[in-house]
This record gives sequence, C-alpha cells and structure tokens, in this order.
Amino acid sequence: MISVIATIELAEGRREEFLAIFGELTPKVQAEEGCIEYAAWVDIPTSLGGQPPAREDVVVVIEKWQSVDALEAHLMAPHMQQFRKATEDMRRRIELQILERA
Repeated sequence: MISVIATIELAEGRREEFLAIFGELTPKVQAEEGCIEYAAWVDIPTSLGGQPPAREDVVVVIEKWQSVDALEAHLMAPHMQQFRKATEDMRRRIELQILERA
C-alpha cells in the first residue's frame, strides 16, 4: 500500500468552487480498482504549537492506493483528465508526496 499527499495551492477565492468539482470527482475515484482512500482536506486554525497559519487557498488530498500501478492508472483515467481540465485555471501549484509505510 502507498499513500499520497497532494497539496494543491489554488487561486485566491477559488477553493469552494474547486471543492464542488472535486466532490463530483470523488465517487468516481473511490470506485477505481486499487483505491483504498481518497478525500479532500482543508486547514483549520488551532492554538496547537507548531502549526502554521491556516491556508485559505489550499486543499490537501490524502489518498491510499494498493500499488504505484493503481495510482498511475488513476492518473490516466478519463475522469481525471476531465477534472484537470475543469480546474486548470483554479490551480496555481501542486506538490505530491508518494509514501510507503516504514
């Protein structure tokens, strides 16, 4: 199993619009072979030490996949290509972390 943390930096004020489109995508991805978990998360402000200020224009997608092959197939799925096109003008930067349990 692998985990993916995708940090998506959005254009100012576009997060809710992005999340609406992401909400339509989510069940399609969750139905893909090899998908264990796929969900969007957003920062919440707390008083806990070590946490930077909440980022209003960032969405973090946390994913779990059975294998790198399943992740690669996911990235090529037609609904992912449509999602990338639909959100292209909303996204400023994406950072991926692909992890495996130590």
